[in-house]
Amino acid sequence: MFDFQPSQSIKIFFNIHLVLSKKHKISTLRLVSAMAKPDKASPKVTLRMFDPSDADDFMAWAGDARVSRFTREDVFTSREDALHHIHDTVLPHPWYRAICIDNDDRRAVGSIWVDPGQGAVDGCRGSISYRLAHDYWGRGIATSALKAAVKVVFAEWAHLERVEAIVRVENFGSQRVLEKAGFVREGVLRRYVAHKGKAEDMVMYSILSSEV
Repeated sequence: MFDFQPSQSIKIFFNIHLVLSKKHKISTLRLVSAMAKPDKASPKVTLRMFDPSDADDFMAWAGDARVSRFTREDVFTSREDALHHIHDTVLPHPWYRAICIDNDDRRAVGSIWVDPGQGAVDGCRGSISYRLAHDYWGRGIATSALKAAVKVVFAEWAHLERVEAIVRVENFGSQRVLEKAGFVREGVLRRYVAHKGKAEDMVMYSILSSEV
């Protein structure tokens, strides 16, 4: 970071503005606003076990079509749907966690889970997935949750060598999240997953235990 004196900063600002305004017709007001906009600090993320009392919070993402758009699950339509899913799928799952923020572990804002590979051939890897309520998108929460989950899973499952994630080709947001979390893009798997009645191309990402 450069340490400018005020007079230097003003001079540099207006020189930049002069060039940009002539080339792109950017107004001084718009440029000042863009330069003054502060970065939002990412909330502190914690992961915990789910509980049936999380059903209402669970609906914030499971019942939102904007979230389920890129998932293989249908939109949940009632609290009872969420309760059944928590009882039948979440609680018996070997590694399924609620995403919480800012030291408030009473309210879940998303979910993250890892499906372990089975048998001698696939047992060295796991597949990670996550969901985040729409109101919390774009704040670095998913990236932090992925980093935390990967560290814990590799520590708890010593046999695990690799955690992978597959994302629809057009889901650029999740691809950016995975890359920020340290995952490596490996390539496109053509017609890999049947998504709501249609075979879809998927992008494969992975991270190794030696990379965490």
